[in-house]
Amino acid sequence: MQVDCPLCQIDRAKLVWQDERCSVIRVDDAAHPGFCRVVWRDHVAEMTDLAAADRRHLMDVVFATEAALRQLMQPAKINLASFGNMVPHLHWHVIPRFADDRHFPESVWGPAQREGVAHPGPDTAVLARAVQAALDAR
Repeated sequence: MQVDCPLCQIDRAKLVWQDERCSVIRVDDAAHPGFCRVVWRDHVAEMTDLAAADRRHLMDVVFATEAALRQLMQPAKINLASFGNMVPHLHWHVIPRFADDRHFPESVWGPAQREGVAHPGPDTAVLARAVQAALDAR
């Protein structure tokens, strides 16, 4: 853990799910409800820094988060992204997208296309149960 790394510091209020290797964290983004980050606990920068079993586990959690958000929100699309350009700590963005959201079809970091329609995000406890159920089903 690095003290100056924002992804090393877990805000318990935003925590959806965690195990000994990674966490699912909600992102405060009113324009993109349901936006989550799956953060690897150890401070590493790249997927190839992980052992093969750890890579599989991380992606299982990413896919479980995607499945949970699809089930709960029925978005038009889920965007998955791993950059680490700003914070070199391995994490994946899992972002439900709607055809009438502020940026669609651009990325959430692209230029706004419209005012956008607000969609309700899932309750954290409900999302946590859905992530765990998706993991249990694997």
